[in-house]
Amino acid sequence: MTPPSIAAINQLSDVEKLAIYRRFVPTALLERFHISPALVDDRGRSLATFRCAAGSTDVVVALKHEYGARDPLLYAHLTDTIAGQVHVLLYVVNDPESPRFDVDRMLDGTATEFGTFRRNIPAEIAALEAGLAPGQVRRGLRILRHSIQAFDEFVSSLGHEVYFIEPLAYHNAVVFERYGFAYVEGRRVMNRIHDGFQPGAELQIRLDGSTPFRRPGAEQSIRGRSWAVHDGILGEPYTGVTMYKRVGEEAGIDTFPGGEW
Repeated sequence: MTPPSIAAINQLSDVEKLAIYRRFVPTALLERFHISPALVDDRGRSLATFRCAAGSTDVVVALKHEYGARDPLLYAHLTDTIAGQVHVLLYVVNDPESPRFDVDRMLDGTATEFGTFRRNIPAEIAALEAGLAPGQVRRGLRILRHSIQAFDEFVSSLGHEVYFIEPLAYHNAVVFERYGFAYVEGRRVMNRIHDGFQPGAELQIRLDGSTPFRRPGAEQSIRGRSWAVHDGILGEPYTGVTMYKRVGEEAGIDTFPGGEW
């Protein structure tokens, strides 16, 4: 039987725990980039790194599409909740063949922590103009449904019926809603943001063109709203939002009815 928590999995041998953690890597991703199930290239070189030391309660997986690539194709950071359930702290899938925007670092190489502590404004403007959302260094691959199916199967294999995720930005939360997630906390925050972007409401009025991220009309799209929120239009950081999903179920929540990307 598969151990019921990440902490327990991390007590296994390297071969055993890596075999388990490979389960949440979507098969569709491996097929698209011709990566073997063993996560090695055709010369037998490993394309994946795992940080899952015995005694730890979290796991970090970074999978590259080719050996020596600059950025991971997939990056995931999972941890246990107090109750031993799976909490996804970060899950990113990049299109490695798309242009890169250095929103994750300053000109001197200092990390921006996805723009939460410092911001590379020129890189963010370029990413905005290229159609990316806050925090994206490259465009995504539109395989979230496959990723969630893989997570459902992974969590189910641990004997759990629910798992949790931390949306880092407004657009993440709206997209997760559309794939069946509900809120542990933060639904009022999301509703308040939606209300604030209605015609004549406070946030909509603040879309005054004062920065490239606050252009009039941005309230009409998920991405436009997210850039405005990232730019501080709320007057406070976007925090306090945690979501969950029941395996095989969809919650049917929609805090931005009719909103398009």
